[in-house]
Amino acid sequence: MKLTTFPRVRITQGPTPLEFMPRLTEALGGPSLYIKRDDCTGLATGGNKTRKLEFLMADALAQKADTIITQGATQSNHARQTVAIATKMGMKCEILLEDRTGSKLDEYKHSGNVFLDHLFGANVQELPGGTDMNAAMAKLADELRAKGQKPYIIPGGGSNAIGALGYVVCALEMVNQFNTQGLDVSHVVHATGSAGTQAGLLAGLQGTRSLIPVLGIGVRAAKEVQEQSVYNLAVKTAELLGVPGCVSRDSVVANCDYVGDGYGVPTPGMVEAVTMLARLEGILLDPVYSGKGMAGLIDLCRKGFFKKGQNVVFLHTGGAVALYGYMHAFKNLTPN
Repeated sequence: MKLTTFPRVRITQGPTPLEFMPRLTEALGGPSLYIKRDDCTGLATGGNKTRKLEFLMADALAQKADTIITQGATQSNHARQTVAIATKMGMKCEILLEDRTGSKLDEYKHSGNVFLDHLFGANVQELPGGTDMNAAMAKLADELRAKGQKPYIIPGGGSNAIGALGYVVCALEMVNQFNTQGLDVSHVVHATGSAGTQAGLLAGLQGTRSLIPVLGIGVRAAKEVQEQSVYNLAVKTAELLGVPGCVSRDSVVANCDYVGDGYGVPTPGMVEAVTMLARLEGILLDPVYSGKGMAGLIDLCRKGFFKKGQNVVFLHTGGAVALYGYMHAFKNLTPN
């Protein structure tokens, strides 16, 4: 497995910290809980997409692109980080935002990530929920080519085999941190959506025979759909790395019990998780991904799925900027 053979733009400020969470651990009374701070990657307030964009933007440069096209939901963390790196590299950026929640609230439609998309200089188009976003990006690319531009399409979440290489890097980085700290890790837990983060982690951990279990907490799809998406991408990533067959189907596990009413729709568990991390550890989660991922971890600790004596690492995928689009979900907060 040689990651050095792949073109890469170095933008991640890493290795990102691996921190023990003593107060959350005490509050839940179960396993020892750690957090991998990929909210601290450095690009445009940070987040997991930074690692993926290192490889995707390098590929765009190799193809001599001058315009980046990508898509996401209204409060997309991926879109914000993509336009930031495109701007930094002197490229234009076209962002297609799908209205997946139907929210009419001004704070959701215009603040948080949406505000930053515009501030970084993206050309933003809003599309209705249910739009075929891949087809919409392909159509836009054709229109730009007709004008003489050289577009490069980045899939939603940066989740293809090239983007997933970023989380192969993260897997190796974490294993080194675990070994350095003498930490025997029982599980890595994170929010899983477009599949690239989990696929990359699995390819990295399985491909190096680290074999640390990865549990994705789903934020949008049903369990069977989510696991199949992750598996398909993990297989492609492993093949790209030259280690085909290293990811088994039974190593791909997603718990999708914490999605609630849909992608990007707040849940009581998410509100509790975001509030607990803020007040116990001074760490900001996001309301769409890491908030629901942490809600799952907290509930599983309470149910005894993770036990005292185990070490569990939560991968923080970033995105706290989106909290400004969800202030309505936290309107009933009371002081400690």
